[in-house]
Amino acid sequence: MPPDRSLRDRPLADKIALVAGATRGTGRGIALALGEAGATVYCSGRSVRGKPATAGRPETIEETAELVTVRGGKGIPVQTDHTVPAQVGALTERIRAEAGRLDILINDVWGGDELTQWQRTLWEHSLEKGLLMQQRAVHSHIITSRYAIPLMLDRTGALIVEVTDGVGPRYRGNVYYDLAKVSAIRLAAALAYELRNRGVSAVAVTPGFLRSEAMLEKFGVTEETWRDHVARDPYWAESETPMFVGRCVAALAADPRHWEQSGEALASWNLAEKYGIDDIDGRRPHWGRHIDAALDEAWARLVTTTTTALESRSPPVPLIADRATLTLRAGRARRQVLEPELVFMPLEAIRGELIAQLDRAVADDAR
Repeated sequence: MPPDRSLRDRPLADKIALVAGATRGTGRGIALALGEAGATVYCSGRSVRGKPATAGRPETIEETAELVTVRGGKGIPVQTDHTVPAQVGALTERIRAEAGRLDILINDVWGGDELTQWQRTLWEHSLEKGLLMQQRAVHSHIITSRYAIPLMLDRTGALIVEVTDGVGPRYRGNVYYDLAKVSAIRLAAALAYELRNRGVSAVAVTPGFLRSEAMLEKFGVTEETWRDHVARDPYWAESETPMFVGRCVAALAADPRHWEQSGEALASWNLAEKYGIDDIDGRRPHWGRHIDAALDEAWARLVTTTTTALESRSPPVPLIADRATLTLRAGRARRQVLEPELVFMPLEAIRGELIAQLDRAVADDAR
């Protein structure tokens, strides 16, 4: 895993960073990339050697800190539960005492994978798990920002990064998951406004299809063999390692003009194009183009099958299909399709919902 040449000059050598949620995945990737660029990185999280906080996962903040140091930075592990204000306060006081300041804050605390019950509606989903997800993934970010920002005020070039999933407003397939990820985007926008005159920028950043430790393990592949899975799941073709989004964040932090993007939701693939960043395997994946092409193909198939069904009616009903808004209209029936539905939901089910609505409208008109 050689350092990326674009970051070889160590532009963050004098910077102090805190990566909240640095144990694994995106948080670890960002911590390592900041270290690669020379930063001192406080790596916080709950999992430490001998006491993992996530069942079945062996990664620890000590490991992350050691890897930061190996890559040229200085890694400092600090066990912290970011949902507990007293622990976050102690962490930031330690940073104040040891470094006197904070230049980069990464809010990546998540902990929601084990709590998300996909394919369940709000009233079917465990309320306890859903609210705990908000505590872990939203409250923790608010608490951490509350204690860390005073160390950043009036430090020109300081940067806050809210890690999220996706950059758009569309529903993400589960109410609690959706609220958590959209909240990160909104928090970045709100902080950008409140910090606009204090020298601190705030953005939200999303990775694409992430080849995290958990994803590799779940599908029985490794970083050396993941391409074997592309034949079974083409979405893997444009997947990225956590180091890819990490290097993008490091490049953003090193950009003296990053304030121009404050308040925005940014994607790894666009940042990679802007800063010339490659993944550890030399590729430059672009999840945005890949998923757009997949959605175009699925949308075309949905329009074709729905048009055929409507033309077979007596009398035939014309279909109006708007790709920009993913909306189907037939008479007074209307069905707006969500992007995840085009990927995970049978297209026949979407077509069936539109036709059922059309049938109700026809029956209403006949009464």
